[in-house]
This record gives sequence, structure tokens and C-alpha cells, in this order.
Amino acid sequence: MMEVQDQDSVGRWDGLGSRDAGSRADALENICQEVMRKVEAINPITALSPASGSPPNSDLNDILVHLLMLSKRCPFEDVRDRCTQLLQDIQDLGIRIPRPLGNGPSRFIPEKEILQVSKVDSRTQSIFEDAFAALGRLDNISLLMSFHPQYLESFLRTQHYLLQMDGPLPLHYRHYIGIMAAARHQCSYLVNLHVNDFLQVGGDQKWLNGLNEAPKKLQQLGELNKILAHRPWLITKEHIERFLKAEEHSWSLAELIHAVVLLTHYHSLASFTFGCGIMPEINCDGGHTFRPPSLSQYCVCDIANGNSHANHHDDLLGNQEMCGEVEVLMKRMKQLQECRDDEEASQEEMATRFEREKTESMLVVTAEDEDSVPSRDISRHFEDTSYGYQDFSRRGEHVPTFRAQDYSWEDHGFSLVNRLYPDVGQMLDEKFQMAYNLTYNTMATHKDVDTSMLRRAIWNYIHCMFGIRYDDYDYGEINQLLDRSFKIYIKTMVCSPEKTTKRMYESFWRQFQHSEKVHVNLLLMEARMQAELLYALRAITRYMT
Repeated sequence: MMEVQDQDSVGRWDGLGSRDAGSRADALENICQEVMRKVEAINPITALSPASGSPPNSDLNDILVHLLMLSKRCPFEDVRDRCTQLLQDIQDLGIRIPRPLGNGPSRFIPEKEILQVSKVDSRTQSIFEDAFAALGRLDNISLLMSFHPQYLESFLRTQHYLLQMDGPLPLHYRHYIGIMAAARHQCSYLVNLHVNDFLQVGGDQKWLNGLNEAPKKLQQLGELNKILAHRPWLITKEHIERFLKAEEHSWSLAELIHAVVLLTHYHSLASFTFGCGIMPEINCDGGHTFRPPSLSQYCVCDIANGNSHANHHDDLLGNQEMCGEVEVLMKRMKQLQECRDDEEASQEEMATRFEREKTESMLVVTAEDEDSVPSRDISRHFEDTSYGYQDFSRRGEHVPTFRAQDYSWEDHGFSLVNRLYPDVGQMLDEKFQMAYNLTYNTMATHKDVDTSMLRRAIWNYIHCMFGIRYDDYDYGEINQLLDRSFKIYIKTMVCSPEKTTKRMYESFWRQFQHSEKVHVNLLLMEARMQAELLYALRAITRYMT
């Protein structure tokens, strides 16, 4: 759990998000005075009791953890410096202060390769300041996305609108739906963030005991949450009808669209979270400790998380094995382009290639281990814990084909969302386009490369796993461009993200930069979100016509 703050304490931190240095200085001064009053009120001897591992005063404890987060993550240098100094002053008085656990925002990417809050260009600085002002934090997801500032800006704008601006659903419902969606994939990182946000906007603590304690209206979402997350092709207009025509606790179309966008946003964000190995926030459980560092400066949690000092780019055996990987991929792209120019397959052949790729994608094994059982802490937010993507393919069930020419985002979904939840269709469209078209015309160390063929193959492979077919695309290209280890990573991250491992992340595209792999994760996240949305929106359209 994140340190939970009452309404008074929330106000205490608000001024730190101001762009006005004077307002920040005033807020800092008030915080310093309040902290020092609390420090003086406790006995330093008991505070240093080695058995406790943390100060006995839990309110002070929460404040110290928040100060630690600000000292590392606040985009304003004056706030970072003052919080660092304040923590040092408190330690000098004999109070044990917390320290961060782990090595930065990701288990997969070395901290030194991720953008440091203190070393960003003016555009990214402005994006960070906006994010901090809106939420009072700069989270690890944003730090990973900051490899691609254009995308981050679009993502944060959309998420802010969905959670905080005028819309059909009340604020606490929005965060609770985020919790439900993230819990479907056992994503404790997102669950913890939104539990805190839910309480801050006045949500009822009782609802957090389990879905059965939430209002019936939200309980009704349980079935839609489950199907959307794992088998969206099963959604029918009858499901939609049950929401809109319920005798009690019925939903309006606008509310339902808002809920569907939130569910798909958080299912896909759980994929990104696991795909990038996102670590707990500094002020959440697992993100800090009050225990002093061991003599070796090496923490057991780092070993458990695979954060040893070895970096996969330095793996000599691997380097010999993967030598030329990028060149081979570029050569295949060139050959495919030449084949495209020379001959075009018939419609029948294109359809056959799609069905073959779809069937093969069902057989890609997603994980190294057996199904993990979600902890009670997470599973209480949803029902039917055994329902997932994998078991249907084991039983030989078939994913029906959804032809994009019959129902597409551009021609159908976009306008439906915009009509029922104004501006959101536009924001989602910009975000999809941003992820799909994002390019620096590079591949690893090669410059001036047209990567559009590769981006399209990744996007269409994900939609293919969900049964979505584009008539004008030759699915034979996918096997030429995406190798087995990459397909395993894609399928795991999109369908069972909680099973994504560091080994999977390291085993695909071994010569590529981490920023390129994060870009892949953005593509996977957005393609997944659009696939889920298409099935839900098609069902809503069928209900309406």
C-alpha cells in the first residue's frame, strides 16, 4: 500500500506543485515547521530502537516517506534540495529516515540509462511539471515514457482528462474502475496508486475490502472487465443491453463509454507496467525501507529482482550469438519491400496467411512458469480469478475473425466515442497515432532507416492475436520480421503481462537500445487498447442500431 493521506495532509503538499517559486518556498517552510514540531514531540531514544526499523510515530513516518519521494522525484530543483536537506537535519537529530529500495524505476533497465529528473530538456521539464501539478507525483511510468516525450505528453493529457476532468462518471468511480482493471492482471503497482487516489477524492474505504462491498452498479462491471481483459471477442450487444436496461443501477451510454475507456486504458497500462519491469513507487510498499543499508550496500530485494550489476549488453556470449541481428532484420525489410513491388498475393492467399498467423499465435507459449495465483490483496477487486487468455486456446476454442473494413477505429469507433464522451475520441486518436507513427528513423546504431514496415508488423500481429484482420496487409511479413523470442514477449505482455520476466525482455532485440524497447512497449500497449475498444464499441454500436 501507498502511504495514505487524509484531506488536511493533502493540502499540505499542494503548494509544491506551483510553478511560482515563492509559493513553493512558502509551502516548504510550512512543511518544515510541521515536521520539526512532530520530530520534537517524539523521544529520539525510542525512535532509534533497532528492533522497530522505523519511527514509532506513523504520521511522521508517512511524512518522511513523502519527503524522500519529493527529494528524488519532484521536477522542481528547489523542492528536491530542501527535502534532501530536511531529511538530513532530521537524521542528525537521531531520527531514522527512510531510503529508497531497488535500483531506480525499472527492474529491466539500468537506472543510469533512464532520464534523471534533474537532467531534462525544457520540453520534458514542462511535461514533468504539468504531471506533478496534476497528481502531486511524477511516477515511474512517466519516467520510462520520457524516453519519448511527444508520446508522454499525449498520454498524460488523455489520462488526466479521463481521471480528473468533467465526465459522465464521478471521480471516485473512475479510480475504482482503474483498480478493478489493474487487479485483473494482478498489477499491484497500479492498484496501489489508485487506492491512494480513490481515498484522496473521497472514496469509501469499505469498497476496498472487495468488489462485493462496492455499489451494485460497479459490481455489474465485473463481467465486462473480465471479458475485455482476456477474451474481448466474446462481448455481444446482449452484454451492453444488461447495463443499459437494468431495472436498478442502470448505466447511461455515456457512463458506459467512460467505463470502457478506463478499463481498456488500465488493462493496457498493466501490460506496459509489467513489460518495462516497473518498480514500486518510492512512497509505496516495497519502494523504501527504514532499515539501515547493509555493510555490502547490497539489498536482498535487488538480488530477488535480478538487479545485479551485470548488464545484458555486456554479455559476451550473447553478443557473439546475436551479432548481426539488426543487419539481418534490415535485409529482410528490404527484401519484403522488393517483393511487394514485384508481386501482390491474391485476396484468397492473403486471407489464408492471416488465418495461419492467427492460429500460430494461439500456440505461442506465453510463460516460463505455471499460472500464478493472485494474492487475496489483489483478487478481492475482481471475480473469477481462474479466467484468463490461455485456457481457451488449450481447449481448442477458436477466435473468430473481425474484419477491420467492417468496423474500424478510424471510420466507426472514433466518432462513437467522441459523440458520447466529447474530446476523448480525439485524444485517443492522437495517442494511437503518436505510438504508431513515432520514429527516429534509427535501428540500434543504424540511422536513416524507414521502420514503418516493422511498426506495422508489430501492431498487426497484436490485432491478429485478437482476431482482427486488415484486408490490405500480407500477414506473411510477420514471420519474416518477428522472431520467436519476440513473439513470446509480445504475447506474454499483451495477454498475460503478469508473467513477463526480465529474461523475456532481454531475449528479444538484444542489440537495440532500451529506448527502442520502450517504444515497442508503447506500440503493444496502444494496439492492445485499440483491439479491446473495437470489440466493446462494435457491441455498443450493434445495440444502438
